[in-house]
Amino acid sequence: MLTGKRILLIVGGGIAAYKCLELIRRLRERGASVTPVMTRAAEEFVTPLSLSALAGEEVHQDLFDLTKEAEMGHIQLSRVADLVVVAPATADLMAKMAGGHANDLATTLLMATDTPVMIVPAMNVRMWEHSATQRNLVVLQGDGVKVVGPNSGDMACGEFGPGRMSEPMEIVAAIQTALSDGPLTGKRVVVTSGPTHEPIDPVRYIANRSSGAQGTAIAEALRDLGARVVFVTGPAEAARPTGVEIVEVETAREMREAVLSALPADAGVFAAAVADWRVASESRSKIKKDKGALPVLEFAENPDILAEVSKLQEQRPGLVVGFAAETDDVVAHATAKRKRKGCDWILANDVSPETGIMGGSENAVVLISDSGAEEWPRMGKSEVARRLAERIAEALGQSVP
Repeated sequence: MLTGKRILLIVGGGIAAYKCLELIRRLRERGASVTPVMTRAAEEFVTPLSLSALAGEEVHQDLFDLTKEAEMGHIQLSRVADLVVVAPATADLMAKMAGGHANDLATTLLMATDTPVMIVPAMNVRMWEHSATQRNLVVLQGDGVKVVGPNSGDMACGEFGPGRMSEPMEIVAAIQTALSDGPLTGKRVVVTSGPTHEPIDPVRYIANRSSGAQGTAIAEALRDLGARVVFVTGPAEAARPTGVEIVEVETAREMREAVLSALPADAGVFAAAVADWRVASESRSKIKKDKGALPVLEFAENPDILAEVSKLQEQRPGLVVGFAAETDDVVAHATAKRKRKGCDWILANDVSPETGIMGGSENAVVLISDSGAEEWPRMGKSEVARRLAERIAEALGQSVP
């Protein structure tokens, strides 16, 4: 819940501004107060009256309001909030923030604040992918600005791709995480999830069976304890967690690059079912089926992400957790894997077809550590995730109530 929390909501000028109406409603449902600020461009998409009615507060628009400025109104606005949220954060607004501009009320507030800032980008896919926007994003993240989204999908302009503003409940979850005082607050955790797909040709691939449900549950549990989670996922069926940084990948090599780019981190949880092998020479054209002539595929070994991260010198996370999906001699194989990989913990489970665990809603794991093998009872994947997140917090020296 957000009872007593004060949100300063800066509404940028984009078609996605309409989502701020729902966002305000959801925040107030959870006990937060919302003070809206509008840019001039935002007035083209939503009205001040709509925002004011939902927020129950006056909408602020003018930098040079003599009555308010007599009391240093813009300075006061920037200081009393617990979090400043910019939604939608347009390409123009991000550029102004990165450049330190202060030529209207919104940008002046952002320059004057000593409060944490969160942006929710929304723009055309080409604008999002433009090198200038990506440079500005790096600058803002380096300044400590939290970033939510954007999502991929259809856009109002008719194009498709990344640039859609996150949905209101995704933003609410991110705000709750940002304002959380849980045991993992201030900790950064990398979580991998889902399968990887290793192309054979443009229509075929090699993959492991994985829904990604356990990885999503782990990311959500860590988020709920206050962690800043980087969620690196292959093409999984499971819904993506909200309130975390999501990196979509397809292959093992892409996952490796994403993980290394996400370091340093306080902990890493490697729940992804990474394909051990890939086709050495992917065909650029569909391999045709010829009678009596079977194709010959030459395989190459994929990078071992868990082992590589476990053996890093400078950027090794303080706690590295791997997973072992086995069909026989579960504890023995998982214990050997932990030693071979060099990780701190292994969560082993029996994924034989008769267990129903692969693709199911429950899991039964054994935690392998220096202390030996600790068998957990069969339970829902969300409960497994909650228990693991609490153990991670304890291992990082944080007490869990």
